[in-house]
Amino acid sequence: MAGNEVSTDAKAVVRRDTELVQGGGDFALFEDLFADDFIDHTPQPGTTPDKDGVRKLYGALRRAFPDFSASIHWQTVEGEVVTTFKTYSGTHRGEFLGVAPTGRRVVFETVDAMRVREGKITDHWGVANLFSAMQQIGALPPIESA
Repeated sequence: MAGNEVSTDAKAVVRRDTELVQGGGDFALFEDLFADDFIDHTPQPGTTPDKDGVRKLYGALRRAFPDFSASIHWQTVEGEVVTTFKTYSGTHRGEFLGVAPTGRRVVFETVDAMRVREGKITDHWGVANLFSAMQQIGALPPIESA
């Protein structure tokens, strides 16, 4: 397979995870997309750095924000690693990081990198703007402008 085909296929795997699993709650597809020996190099609080930890995170996000969705702005590929910049959004209807539901709409950005080998996500590194999300649900005060 040519390098460009590999890049396109890897981007498609990550896009399916973002749109159909994270955004659509398709956990059967999650099982197909993630390698059993998956490693999360930047696990979120309350999770483990493995496939079970990501499953738990995705479930927690779907419970906290039942209408959770993701909009991909761009993706790049370097070797086996797909980097994605996206915006997550949803309505806070369940507990999120210890904060009771507020009914507020939340929008926050994320950048992540996922290694894809043989059609499976094997590794993840990422940064989410949880500070902004926590401000939007009232758990942190807004930053005052000077």
